[in-house]
Amino acid sequence: MGSRSTRPRSQNGRFVGADRTDQRRNLGVQEQDSRLWGPSPSTAPMLGPMTVMGQSCLLHSRRGSVKILHKDESMDPSWSMEVDSRFLANNLNQRRDSSHTTPIQRALRSLSIPLERLHVMKGHMMQDMCKGLSRQTHAQAKVRMLPTYICSTPNGTEKGNFLVVELCQNQVRTLLVTLYGDGNMSPQMMYKIFDMPEGITQGEGEALFDFIAQCVSQFLAETISSDTNSSDINGSELHLPLGFVFPFSCRQTQLDKAELLSWSKGFSCSGVVGKDVVQLLQSAIDKQDKHDKQEVEANETGGLWLSPWRGRKSSQSTPGPLCRVEVVALLNDTVGTMMTCSMEGKACEVAMVADKGSNCCFMAEAYLVETTDETSGRMCVNTEWGCFGDDGTLNDVFTPYDESVDEESSNPGENRFEKMVGTLYLGEIVRHALIALTAEKAIFTGTNAAVLKEKGVFTMQHVLEIINNEDSITEVRRILEVLGLQPSERDCGRVQQICRAVVGRAASLHATGLAAILSYMCQTRDLETLMVNVGVEGELFTGYPRFEEILLSVSRLLSPECMATLLPSRDGSGRGAAMVTAVALRLAAQRRVVNEVLAPLRLSRDDLEKVQALMREEMERGLCKETNATASVRMLPTYVSHTPDGTEQGDFLALDLGGTNFRVLVVRVAEEGISMASEIYVIPAAIMQGTGEELFDHIMDCIIDFQTKQNLVTQMLPLGFTFSFPCQQVGLDKALLLTWTKGFSASGCVGQDVVQLLRDAAKRKRHLGMQVVALVNDTVGTMMACGYDDPRCEIGLIVGTGTNACYMEEMRNVGTVEGDQGRMCINMEWGAFGDNGCLDHLLTHFDKVVDESTINPGKQRFEKLISGMYLGEIVRQILMVMTEKELLFQGKPCLKLQTKDIFKTKFLSTIELNGLALRQIRAILNELELDATFEDSVLMREVCQTVSLRAAQLCAAGLAAVVEKMRENRGLDELSVTVGVDGTLYKLHPCFSSNLQETLKDLAPNCNVSFLLSEDGSGKGAALVAAAAYRAANAME
Repeated sequence: MGSRSTRPRSQNGRFVGADRTDQRRNLGVQEQDSRLWGPSPSTAPMLGPMTVMGQSCLLHSRRGSVKILHKDESMDPSWSMEVDSRFLANNLNQRRDSSHTTPIQRALRSLSIPLERLHVMKGHMMQDMCKGLSRQTHAQAKVRMLPTYICSTPNGTEKGNFLVVELCQNQVRTLLVTLYGDGNMSPQMMYKIFDMPEGITQGEGEALFDFIAQCVSQFLAETISSDTNSSDINGSELHLPLGFVFPFSCRQTQLDKAELLSWSKGFSCSGVVGKDVVQLLQSAIDKQDKHDKQEVEANETGGLWLSPWRGRKSSQSTPGPLCRVEVVALLNDTVGTMMTCSMEGKACEVAMVADKGSNCCFMAEAYLVETTDETSGRMCVNTEWGCFGDDGTLNDVFTPYDESVDEESSNPGENRFEKMVGTLYLGEIVRHALIALTAEKAIFTGTNAAVLKEKGVFTMQHVLEIINNEDSITEVRRILEVLGLQPSERDCGRVQQICRAVVGRAASLHATGLAAILSYMCQTRDLETLMVNVGVEGELFTGYPRFEEILLSVSRLLSPECMATLLPSRDGSGRGAAMVTAVALRLAAQRRVVNEVLAPLRLSRDDLEKVQALMREEMERGLCKETNATASVRMLPTYVSHTPDGTEQGDFLALDLGGTNFRVLVVRVAEEGISMASEIYVIPAAIMQGTGEELFDHIMDCIIDFQTKQNLVTQMLPLGFTFSFPCQQVGLDKALLLTWTKGFSASGCVGQDVVQLLRDAAKRKRHLGMQVVALVNDTVGTMMACGYDDPRCEIGLIVGTGTNACYMEEMRNVGTVEGDQGRMCINMEWGAFGDNGCLDHLLTHFDKVVDESTINPGKQRFEKLISGMYLGEIVRQILMVMTEKELLFQGKPCLKLQTKDIFKTKFLSTIELNGLALRQIRAILNELELDATFEDSVLMREVCQTVSLRAAQLCAAGLAAVVEKMRENRGLDELSVTVGVDGTLYKLHPCFSSNLQETLKDLAPNCNVSFLLSEDGSGKGAALVAAAAYRAANAME
C-alpha cells in the first residue's frame, strides 16, 4: 500500500497471493481442473473432478458411495474429489478429445470457474484493493476503494426526524424516518415512490435533480403531520436533515461533498460527471423551496416550506412553523445497506448489494485509507468493485457471451466484473448463450427463435422464474412460450441449465469478492479469526434462494479463517441513509462538545509566540543579579565553562540521581573512545521522604557496593555527581539545594550543600575510594555527553519524568557570577517557569486540578504542562469530564478512572502509535476496566494527541526563546546548533519529537537546530565534566 504497506502476504494460514497450491491441498482439492458450478446434481452434465454445486459438493468415496457435503461439514481428505462413476469414463474421454463434447457441455464449462482460479482472482482483488487505498497507486486501481467519510455506526441513542431520498433504477424513493433514541428498535417510517419520467435518465442532469426536488416537496406536503415532535415547534422553522442515496461511483471528500466519477446502470445525464452531486441536489431543493415560498405568499399554500400538518394547508389555515431541508450526507446503496443492518442490535461492518449493479463496502482501518487525512479509528470504504477486471484480469474467464453483452452496453470495456454478476446483465448473458446454442442447433431446432435477437427480451425475472422452478418443466415451457418460443422438453431442460450456470457463476464471483474483503479485514486487524456480520440486499439475493448458501460456502472455501453471518436488509438502503444522517448529526453535536472541552488545550501560533516572549523575559530576569531572586526561571550558573576537548583520559566515577532509581557508573576514557559499566539501584519511598542523613547513607552504601563489585575500592577516583534537582551552584563542586521535586522530601537537605552531604556520608561510612570534583544536573550531563560526539552541542534538554534545559551563555550576560570572558553553561530550571503567574492564562481546569493534587501545588507549573509525570493525569481528568458529559463510555461512571495516577503516561505513547489497531487500544482500556467502544477508542486517541501536542509545542516555545537568544548574543543572522536530548517522553512517544521540532522550526526560522539523542543518560556526561575538571586542575598544578 504505497509507503505504508506491502502487498498482501501469506501468514497464519491466510493465503492471498497467486500461488494457491498449498491451500488447495489443505482443502482436499487433488485435481487441476476443479470447478465451481451452479446446476444441481440431478441435472449436471459431464463435469471435472470437483464441482461446487452451489450449496453442496457432490463427493464420492473410493468404494463408490455418494456423499453430499453441505456447507457446515468439513471435507474429509479420505473422500476423493471425483464425480459420479457413470460420468467419469465419458468425461475423461471428452477431456482427451474436446471434439466429442456437445455444445451444451462446452457452454456450461465456459460458464464454470475452477476453484484455484477463484483463489487467484481473490488474490488479484486484494492487490487491487491495496492499490486503491494507496495514495500513489489509487488512480491506476480498478477497485477504486473510495472513502465514504462514515466513521461510525449507530449506537442506539439517535433520535429525531430524518428525510431520505433514494435514487433507484427507474424511481425516486422518499422516506421520512423518526428515531426515538430507544436503540433504534422501533423506528417509524413513511415513504412514497415516484416513477421517473421516460428519458430523464439520459437527459440533462438539471432536469433529473429538479425532478428529485419536486418529489421531496410533494412527499413532505403529504406526510408531515400534526404529531411532529413538539419540541421542534417553537415558532421558528423546522430543519429536516436529508440523506441522499446515490448509487453511482463518486469521489467523496467529506460526508456531504462528492463528485460523480461516472454513470452506470443505464444513466447518462449530461452535466453531472465531475460535479458535486450534493450541491446539485441542494441547489435544486433551494430552487424548489423558493418557488414554494412564493406560492405560500401568493396562495397561502405550502410547498417545501410546510406547516407540520398532514396535507397542504387551505387558504383558511393559520400559517404554522416552516420546514427547511438540508442535505447533510451522501452515500451509495451499499453503504446504506450496511447502516440499515447495523440497526438490528448487531454491529454490521460489511455490506454487499447483489442487484442490477454489484458493490461491496466495509469498515477499514482509517490509517490505511491513504487518500484521506483521517488516521484514527475506522472508515467505511466503498470498494466499487464493479470495475474489477477492466485491466484484463478477467479476460480468461470472460466468455463470448460476456463479450457480446459488453459490446452492446453503453460502456464497452468498463465495469466488466459487474457485467458478469449484475442482474441488469444476467438475462442478456443467458440470451446470448441461447443464441449461440441455437446457431449450433443444440436448442430450438426446427423452430423460429428470432425473438432471441431482440435485446432485453430475456429479463432477470425470466431467469429467476426458470431456475426457481427446478421440478416443473411445464412452468419453464410456459415462460418460453410467452416469449414467443416453441421449446421441446429437452430445450426447457437446457435453458434451465444455462440459467443456473449463469446465476451460479454470479453467486460464486460475489463470494470471491467477499472472501477478498474478509481476508483483508482479518489481516489488517491482525486477527487469527475474523467473525463479522455482512448486510446483504438486492434482486439476486432475494430472488435466488440458493444465493446465500453459495455465498457462504464458497467464501468459506476461499477464506477459511473468516466466519461471516449474513444479515438481510429488510427495507433497502433508505433506512440506512436515515441512520447515516442521524449518526452524522449525533457526531456533529458530540464534536461541538468535544471541541469545547479540548479548546483550552489547543494553542494557536499567537499563544506560542507569547510563551516564547515570556520565557525570554524570565530568562533575562534570571540572569540579572537584581531580579534573579524573583524570576521564575532561575538561570543557575553551573561553573561548567568547557566541553570535552578529547584529551581527557582515565577512570571516572559518576553518580546519576534523578528519580526513584539512580545509577552508579565507572567511565573509562581513552584515545579509542569511552567504555562504561554501571548498575541501577532503587531508592525506597520511605528513604525518599525520610531524613537527609538516611538518604545519603543509602546512596553511599550503593556506591561502596558498586566499587566492590568492580574491584575499585582501593582507588581514589574522581566522581561527577549528576543531581537532578534545583540547586544554587556556587562552585563546580558546591551547590545548595533549593527545593525537592519528583516526589522527594528528605528532611535537612534544602539549603544545604549536597556535595558536602555526600562527603559527610562517605566519612560516616569511612569510605576513601572517591573524590567528588563536580556536581551537575542531568540536563548539563546530557549536553556534555552529546558534546563528546558533536562539538556543536551547546544545549541540553530533558523531557522525561520532569523537564529542564541548559545552554552555553555569554559570561558578560551572567550577572550572578563575576567575570565577563568566555561562556558558562546555565542551568535554566525552566520547570518552574510560570510559578510567578505569567502562564496563568494558559492553565486549564484540568491543569489546576492536577496541580492541586501534587505534593507541591503552585510550583513547577511549566513542568506540569509538559513532563511525563503529569500528562497521564491530565488525560485522566479530561476523560472524567467527558464521561460526565456522556461523550465516553456511554456516560457510565468508572470507579477505576477515579483513581489518581491510574492512567500512566506510557499509555499515551502506546495509544498514539500510528496504525495501532483500535482493538489494541480497547485492550489497554480494558486493563483499566473501561468498557470502551471503538468510538471511545478514537476519542481517547484524540485526547491523548491533544495533551501530548500541547506539551511538545510548549517545550518548543521555550527552546525557541533559548536558540534565538544564543543567536542574538553572537550577532548571527543564522545559528547552527545541536541540542543533546534525553528523557523517555522525547525518546519513546511516537509524535513528541516531531511535533517539537516542527513547532521550533516555525517559531525560530533563523536557527538551524539539530537534535542528538543521549544514548546512555546523564551519567556519562557527569563523568566527562569530572574528567574535564580533573584535566583543568592538573593543568593548573
